[in-house]
Amino acid sequence: MNLFWTFSQFRNGFESPNFGAFKGSCRWMCKMLNAAAADRNKDPILAVLKSRVTSDRHLMALEISSGTGQHVIHFAKAFPNITWQPSEFEAQSLSSIEAYRQYHRLQNVKPPIYLDVSQSWETWGGFQAESCDLVVNINMMHISPLSCTMGLFHAVGKILKRQGLLLTYGPYAFKGSITPQSNVDFDQSLRYRNPEWGLRDVSFLKKLGQENGLRLEEIVDMPANNQCLLFLKDSVV
Repeated sequence: MNLFWTFSQFRNGFESPNFGAFKGSCRWMCKMLNAAAADRNKDPILAVLKSRVTSDRHLMALEISSGTGQHVIHFAKAFPNITWQPSEFEAQSLSSIEAYRQYHRLQNVKPPIYLDVSQSWETWGGFQAESCDLVVNINMMHISPLSCTMGLFHAVGKILKRQGLLLTYGPYAFKGSITPQSNVDFDQSLRYRNPEWGLRDVSFLKKLGQENGLRLEEIVDMPANNQCLLFLKDSVV
């Protein structure tokens, strides 16, 4: 079974959209996947973004592992001054993102690009060094191989502008410990599904960030035992 297909299905918990809530052509609605978790966490994550992204000048943002497309549309509506580039590895997700983009017709959301985060940043859809103001990565690290986490930090250290922001979201371990018990159980279930998955330790991520010019500036507690990690690029690497 394709590892990334499994990862994509597990991460998003895909459901069919509620067609009664939409009006318009089924050409796009039929491809719009819905993840209940994205509906629950999009507003709390947006609140964190609003607390840190206060400029009204034009900015460039990359969302890595965009899933269904629900997050990028939600964020783009709240930040019309930011051009958003969604990305994905899995074909069904890419199709869903484009369906959301076509349905909502937001001028500040670019067509999604194929992106394998485990590969070198030079393969990331033509992104140049120091070309992004903001990178967002939601619910990826714990349900993907460690090579994806390594690739994420290495690439973001290259493509973020100085003083640019990396926001990651998900459940994490802290100094080798996982709490509460529900997160312990979740971590065990992930490792049972795939030994390469599991909650990443913030101490490890902090060190990985430092090696790539990214300073862990803030940890924000979020609902359902998740956290937002906010990394600031201090230097060119």
